[in-house]
Amino acid sequence: MSKPLVSIVDVRKNFGDFQALKGVSLDIHAGEVMCIIGASGSGKTTLLRCVNQLVQPDSGAIWIDGELNAFRIEGNRLHHLPEKEIARQRLATGMVFQRFNLFAHMTALENILEGPVRVLGRPRAEVVAEARALLARVGLADKENSYPANLSGGQQQRVAICRALAMKPKLMLFDEPTSALDPELVGEVLQAMKALAAEGMTMMVVTHELAFAREVADRVVYMDGGVIVEAGTAEEVLGNPQEARTKAFLAAVLS
Repeated sequence: MSKPLVSIVDVRKNFGDFQALKGVSLDIHAGEVMCIIGASGSGKTTLLRCVNQLVQPDSGAIWIDGELNAFRIEGNRLHHLPEKEIARQRLATGMVFQRFNLFAHMTALENILEGPVRVLGRPRAEVVAEARALLARVGLADKENSYPANLSGGQQQRVAICRALAMKPKLMLFDEPTSALDPELVGEVLQAMKALAAEGMTMMVVTHELAFAREVADRVVYMDGGVIVEAGTAEEVLGNPQEARTKAFLAAVLS
């Protein structure tokens, strides 16, 4: 099998006395869609934030496309990277949060242009064409001049997905992207994510949408108490779980 795009090795993270992650190890290969499920407080979001370097692990290591997060190896020593280098590394990942976090004073198109133009320094005219193509991909070609206040929650989240994709990341991270949406708006966001998966985008998705995980995920990971309890195909984990904790969680969610 090819070398993993993402390799997470024995990652641990404490917040005071609370152990959010207790030695998590996981590989994700290019083009793979991994859905992470579990109850609130199980460590799912913390794991994503460690991958994206919004949170630095207390110990362990994360490699993305062969590059070690946050550190440079010289001989037998590790040297912590300066913030500028960490910011560069962070560009390898695009993250979509529960809340849309769009700039309220910018149109949908301007929200998408902001990163490529201001952060990457790319020509605006070149990026405009790409941003419009992204909006068309998620069914929002007619909303480029709309401000967030005039968009539904589902539309705002799709713009947020476009904004992340505009940076051309190697990996997309989704942290419960439908949890803040009204039920009738969930489907349109999931449809956009399904299209991304079909195009071969590598994705780590923290989700409570088990039907989505069953349909789209190459692998499902169940976390509880800061550890990976069970991992496998969607059919294995959701259809025939082996661990008692997984069975109890699914029974509670599906009841």
